[in-house]
Formats: sequence, structure tokens, C-alpha cells
Amino acid sequence: MRQLILDLIPDLPPTLENFSAGSNADALTALAAWLSAENREPCLFLWGESGAGKTHLLQACGAAYADAASDLALATIDTDAAFIAVDNVEALDGDGQIALFNHFNRLRAAGGRLIAAAAVPPLQLKLREDLRTRLGSGLIFRLRPLSDMEKVAALEAQATQRGMHLSPEALNYVLARAPRDMRSLSAFLAALDRYSLEHKRPLTLPLLRELLQARQLAPQEN
Repeated sequence: MRQLILDLIPDLPPTLENFSAGSNADALTALAAWLSAENREPCLFLWGESGAGKTHLLQACGAAYADAASDLALATIDTDAAFIAVDNVEALDGDGQIALFNHFNRLRAAGGRLIAAAAVPPLQLKLREDLRTRLGSGLIFRLRPLSDMEKVAALEAQATQRGMHLSPEALNYVLARAPRDMRSLSAFLAALDRYSLEHKRPLTLPLLRELLQARQLAPQEN
């Protein structure tokens, strides 16, 4: 089985249109309005637990993206960008906090904008006070993970867009055994579609079991 089939990176880049909103429709609408050229609010903050879709939305905005979880000092961020997205801001070290504070002030003075995300709202962040205050000065929205029913509905919609037919039994089987976040579920659906087409086999439970088993064994392969 080719490694391409086992690669769980989604085949489509994150966009606002392919975000599965569920109960986050109001936040998605507000984000789209904030991104409009007419909006002058310099900062928007998203918070919520892992799997709620924060990273998807930050990467969908067209901003210069940085993940503080892997770049604690924001050393790789584009210092000239007029639009910056910083994920996992709670992970910033001392240098990273200073850098984000300076970026925020520069963007606000130049008419740029910042979107940031964390697991908790700004008031609960264990960051320097001046940065925490600035992050909490703009629009703040909580994102909630999809319920199981919402995940099934999202997978059904994605399957339909791909021309795939998955029975309710097959969808529930995927949900019970694949990683539970929508990014991984969407990636698995894409892999399943490719695998079915390449092997000219229908989308049956045996095919699902085969691909899931191969995924689980993949880290042990050379």
C-alpha cells in the first residue's frame, strides 16, 4: 500500500468555506465580517479546546501564520507582514511574548491586523499583563468542537462533494475508530476516496477496516 494513501494530511488547504462550523456558525460569520476590507478592528481572538478548529481558521485567513507551540519566540514570523496569525499563544516564551507585544503595536499603528488563538480566553492566559490586555481588547469568540452528530453530518457533506456514498454504518465505524478531530477525519475520508479509486473497490466496511489497519501499522513500516 502506497505511503500516499496513509498520509493523513488533508488534500485541500483550509478555507472558510470548507470549515465544518457546527455550533460555531456565529463565530465563522463574525470572522468573515472581520476579514472584510471595511473592518477596522485590529485584533480577533479565538479560543477553545483542541479539535475545535482554531488552527483551520487561522490558516484559512491568508495571514502570515506562526504556531507558538513550535516557535516559542516567534523567530520565524514575517516581521513586515500586515496581517499576522499566531496559534497557541499560551505557549509563548518570554522573548515570544515581547515579540507579539511589539507586533501588535506595530500592526495597530499601521492599520494592520492580528488574529490569535489559544485554549483559554485572554483573561486566563498566563502571559505578561500588557500582552494579555491587548489580546483581550478586540473581538473574542469561543469555538466548540463538533458533536458526534455534527461530525457525521460534516463527513456526509464531504463525501457527497467527492461523489462518495457511505452508509450510516460506515460513517459511524469511521467515527468510532479514526482520530476524532475533524482535520484527521477529513484526511481519512480523502485517503479512503483515493484508495477506493486506485484499487477499483467499492466503499465497504472491509475496505474501511483495511485502510484503518494499515494506518495503525504505518509507523512500523520502513
